[in-house]
Amino acid sequence: MYIKCSEMDYAHKVFNQMALRDTVSWNAILFGYSGCGLMGLAQDLFDSMPERDVISWNSLICGYLQNGNHWKALELFLEMEQMGVKLDHTTFAVIFKLCSSIENLELGIQMHALAVRTGFDRDVVTGSALVDMYAKCKRLEESTLLFSEMQEKNSVSWSAIIAGHVHNDELIRSLEVFKEMQTAGVGASQSSYASVFRSCAGLSFLYLGRQLHAHSLKTNFSSDTIVGTAVLDMYAKSNGMDDARKIFYLLPKRNMQSWNAIIIGHARNDQNWEALQLFQLMQRCGFGTDEVSLSGVFSACAGVEGYLEGSQIHGLAIKLNLESGTCVSNAILDMYGKCRALPEACRVFYDMRIRDSVSWNAIIAAYEQNGQNQETLLHYDQMLSWGMEPDVFTYGSVLKACASLQDMERGKEVHNRIIKSGFSMDSFVGSTLVDMYCKSGNVEAAEKIHNRIGMQTIVSWNAVISGYVTEKRSEEAQDIFSKMLVKGLKPDNFTYATILDTCANIATVELGKQIHSQIIKHKLQTDVYIGSTLVDMYSKCGNMQDSLLMFEKMKERDFVSWNAVICGYSQHGLGIKAIDMFERMQLENVKPNHATFIAVLRACGYVGMFEEGIRYFTSMLHHYGLDPQLEHYSCMVDIIGRSRGVHDALKFILEMPFEPDIVIWRALLSVCKIHGNVEVAEHAAKSILQLDPEDSAAYILLSNIYAEAGKWEEVSNMRRVMRYNRLKKEPGCSWIEVKNELHTFLVGDKAHPQCEVIYEMLDVLVGEMQWCDPRDTDTHNDEEILTIGNHVRGKAHGSGSVKIP
Repeated sequence: MYIKCSEMDYAHKVFNQMALRDTVSWNAILFGYSGCGLMGLAQDLFDSMPERDVISWNSLICGYLQNGNHWKALELFLEMEQMGVKLDHTTFAVIFKLCSSIENLELGIQMHALAVRTGFDRDVVTGSALVDMYAKCKRLEESTLLFSEMQEKNSVSWSAIIAGHVHNDELIRSLEVFKEMQTAGVGASQSSYASVFRSCAGLSFLYLGRQLHAHSLKTNFSSDTIVGTAVLDMYAKSNGMDDARKIFYLLPKRNMQSWNAIIIGHARNDQNWEALQLFQLMQRCGFGTDEVSLSGVFSACAGVEGYLEGSQIHGLAIKLNLESGTCVSNAILDMYGKCRALPEACRVFYDMRIRDSVSWNAIIAAYEQNGQNQETLLHYDQMLSWGMEPDVFTYGSVLKACASLQDMERGKEVHNRIIKSGFSMDSFVGSTLVDMYCKSGNVEAAEKIHNRIGMQTIVSWNAVISGYVTEKRSEEAQDIFSKMLVKGLKPDNFTYATILDTCANIATVELGKQIHSQIIKHKLQTDVYIGSTLVDMYSKCGNMQDSLLMFEKMKERDFVSWNAVICGYSQHGLGIKAIDMFERMQLENVKPNHATFIAVLRACGYVGMFEEGIRYFTSMLHHYGLDPQLEHYSCMVDIIGRSRGVHDALKFILEMPFEPDIVIWRALLSVCKIHGNVEVAEHAAKSILQLDPEDSAAYILLSNIYAEAGKWEEVSNMRRVMRYNRLKKEPGCSWIEVKNELHTFLVGDKAHPQCEVIYEMLDVLVGEMQWCDPRDTDTHNDEEILTIGNHVRGKAHGSGSVKIP
């Protein structure tokens, strides 16, 4: 009684006071100490026993086995055999469990032969242990054959074969065997329920898991902690966290495994703060912690990038002497990597006594996530030199590093190794390969790999679409999007945002409206990223009214949303409105970035607001801490040149803190054309051609300035130089979309069947432009300029102003 109540002190006192002690008494106290893990006392008792029988040997062997000392257990078994102790079915059950624990198939086969020789192979206990041993040693066929040949089967045998299928990832088959068990009239056991719930968790079969949960309640397992924990784990891994929480709080008795399951469940479902709170509650309840709970809570810290919390729990792990285990060390390493604490991650990695593939993956991912791409590739090489075989996670990080570096040659080397490793058809690796080739500028190779992937995911499709957009090949991107829809894949937020970019790039407003309708249908319009892209798309397609409407309807706006609408006003020549929107942005405490100031400075240039332009330019650094970039200096050259003249603009360029680029000189050249300043224009053009001798735009602009100044000889020289250098101006091209039909026009093109009507309309437009200068803000307000501007840009941006019969 005292032994079964784990009161070994009282049990030992009773044992010592017994006047007569037989083998049963000795075996009882030996069994008690072995069961409590007090193997030193158990061994002393065993050595002092006056007489030992098979039960004595079994108890001690089982004790060493349960406490993880497998080789001592095996040594005792061999000693037992040498002494000629007659084995029983418990001995074989224990020794087969030993073979299962160390997954030693050869030893298991030898023990199987011994069981056959001694006639125990037909015993149901030994047979069940044999079934379990072969399954745990990855020999499921032999395990299944043995099970089918068993003359007698009990719940232990059925539980063993069900668990064997789960252990070998035959999850569907394990559920089928459980059903066969019910058909055979064998009642479900604690072990069989644990196995089938594990199968449901692995398959995310929430509906079936609920049915089995009801079945376990019906068979009176509602208060069983092991079954309850398995049910809890199933709900957590099947996206049923609400049910998992209910099960956890309804458990009459919780153990360490229950706490671990609920903590890991929250971490897996991105409920990381809840996981941290539960871990804290677990400590307060006195359950302590183990390697599993530490791994789960470190994962939660990584999810919220909680460096402070992670450091504190790391201290707890050191205090409990649990940080040195490979599993916990890997979790700590991963946590520091995701918390951007690269030095700490490196320290943990290099302090590890044993590094497995997970350790190498974690440090490689840490370097990649922190932008250290060269170090990522260096550690990948080190991993190979240590004889470690990369897996899909390794290749994912390495390919991302190659993509960031745009190192296609290195990417190809990694690709070759992926093919040799047999991972080329894996959807995760394939998607990352597609992304790498796209970011390295080889979209055709990316599309070929995408087409060869066995299971194409949305990530792979998005990578190809994004690759074509990056290469400014919007039509091909839209074709890929159409193929994706034909395949039946559902676009996500990134897909819609990317394809809306293509609509903005080539002004296909009708397609943009269709996609907008789909976004509303799938209730994605509240996404701030998609909302910002819609604002940008409508403005770039010439529909500023709908762009502003989208902006005002947004429930949440970030700096991208504000930038889109400010850029829209700026691009449409509505400088005052752009600046007003910027002031409103500041009132709503949204911090601008570099792109915001580019749009604002351009707006100041359009309406000739010199003082405001200077004020915004200086506020970038002094008020917002943003260092002006070349694009901002280019805008200032335009503002100063328009308002103060080309000489002030040239002086500003010469006083810049860094060397001007082609964009800066071209801005000055454009200002020279406005003011007709030939001398400064020649200086700007010479500077451009020194940087890029094949820049045809510089020749054209300078030639136009000469023409307006009446210097026809210089114009002829410019054309002669262009012919000699075989330079040609790229012809202007525009397109319009009318009733889903695309019409393309080149400069001087008369091939269109309605060209006469079109040129008549152009004459009307030119006449309107001659009596209104859009820069004359004193004569006409922004609305008048917008009306005339829409006539000019009109259908070229999809606004519908120009009607074609």
